Amino acid sequence: MASTANPTRSDFEALLNEQLGNADDGGFEGRVVKGTVTAIEGGAATIDVGLKSEGRIDLKEFMRGEDDHGLSVGDEVEVYVDRVENADGEAMLSRDRARREAAWDKLESEFGEGKRVDGRIFGRVKGGFTVDLDGAVAFLPGSQVDIRPVRDVTPLMDMPQPFQILKMDRRRGNIVVSRRAVLEETRAEQRSELINDLAEGQVIDGVVKNITDYGAFVDLGGIDGLLHVTDMSYKRVNHPSEIINIGDTVTVQIIRINAETQRISLGMKQLESDPWDGVSAKYPVGMKLSGNVTNITEYGAFVELEAGIEGLVHVSEMSWTKKNVHPGKIVSTSQEVDVVVLEVDSDKRRISLGLKQAQGNPWEEFADAHPVGSKVSGEVKNATEFGLFIGLDGDVDGMVHMSDIAWGISGEDALALHRKGEQVEAVVLDVDTDKERISLGMKQLEKGAPSAEGATGDALRRGSIVTVTVLEVRDGGLEVQVGEDGATGFIKRSDLGRDRDEQRPDRFQTGQKVDAMVTGFDRSKKPNFSIKAYQISEEKQAVEQYGSSASGASLGDILGEALKKSDG
Repeated sequence: MASTANPTRSDFEALLNEQLGNADDGGFEGRVVKGTVTAIEGGAATIDVGLKSEGRIDLKEFMRGEDDHGLSVGDEVEVYVDRVENADGEAMLSRDRARREAAWDKLESEFGEGKRVDGRIFGRVKGGFTVDLDGAVAFLPGSQVDIRPVRDVTPLMDMPQPFQILKMDRRRGNIVVSRRAVLEETRAEQRSELINDLAEGQVIDGVVKNITDYGAFVDLGGIDGLLHVTDMSYKRVNHPSEIINIGDTVTVQIIRINAETQRISLGMKQLESDPWDGVSAKYPVGMKLSGNVTNITEYGAFVELEAGIEGLVHVSEMSWTKKNVHPGKIVSTSQEVDVVVLEVDSDKRRISLGLKQAQGNPWEEFADAHPVGSKVSGEVKNATEFGLFIGLDGDVDGMVHMSDIAWGISGEDALALHRKGEQVEAVVLDVDTDKERISLGMKQLEKGAPSAEGATGDALRRGSIVTVTVLEVRDGGLEVQVGEDGATGFIKRSDLGRDRDEQRPDRFQTGQKVDAMVTGFDRSKKPNFSIKAYQISEEKQAVEQYGSSASGASLGDILGEALKKSDG
């Protein structure tokens, strides 16, 4: 009983170790415990945490202001036990460590819940800044300071503000925070609230914040909208700076609102009357008018007829005579030109214009000034394997076929007599304004040149039979000549014979003589011949003279009889 009523020292130590842990084993070390302030002197506070000895903590660790530590004897405070006993026999305590440990506990809880934390930026380190999170030090990367790069962070230093914890590792003592994430989240919330107050079709004023090549960003009071360059004006705008400047207040209409991406599209031209309304009646096909060249491309030039109305002059409609030439060599930007409306498509907002149509057709003008039979002169522009191209008035070319260069020689030899750049004279044989072709003849100007009457003096009349010599074999037929130096003409492929097998030009040879009928004359009075018509005419005469197939005799019998009579 005495032992129970009067416990021994070993019993007391066992009881203490059971409640607080074995102090010799360091049960207190590394923990945050509560202690009582027993004294304040010498710039330090003496704290009793229930160990064999008290500990001392510098009052600086308790400072809430320059001279206010806020402690009184008897106050209960939380401290961190670094060591139970040092060389002087005192407990090693820390108020800062206790605050940090408490801060870590709180931060881990808030990080797990995704909450924002309050802190102060207090220093600069490589790659970013240090942030005090109520005792715990965190790292703020430079890219996470703001939504846009910040040149000077001084105004943000030592200012209480919210942060988002990106990651933390208590074992290593690492915490990474972001101020940018908080700003973006706040901005998104504000944008959502502002977007709810906006509607498509609404007209609103805004301030131009930024200008790019493709448009401008307009501040609508906390939220930006994009004013695309194509929605600034109905007229052509090469760059937004031609119409607006940064800082300008502009009136715009909300065209589209994308709730998912929170993007707003704006327009200015929608507030103006559309110049394309009634454009078909205003610019009827065939109308001639003036405009300014606004843009030149490889396929043509755009001409502004009025503000907001442009038409395209395709490269094929730019010049009567200049073919395969870049439009920039015909017109220049800002040049005023006369054009003719060729087509209007109001739905597609397109107008096709013609530049050459506003000028005279040089082939029609040439035909009026130089009728068939007229004498002309010009320079040999080009010599090809089938003839000569001659430069004529009105910047047009005429062609002298090789068969019309000279009498009495072959076409190849006639071509060899002339060179590019040579001045020559010719007579107009034919003008085809639709196909833009002018046929010329040079041999017709030679003294004593035979006419269509024929070199023999016998008139070449429609239906007369003549013997011709093949001058040239072509895919389309034969170029032939009457006698030695008579008129030249052409036998079409379909006129080479009655049967299809006979209608092959390759069965004839140059120099071969054949009989043919004169079937007519072209516009240049050149005769047209037909072997087929000659054969039909011969058969008809044979039937008339030597019998009728109706009597029972075959066509072969009749022709045979005709041959016998002719031989006899």
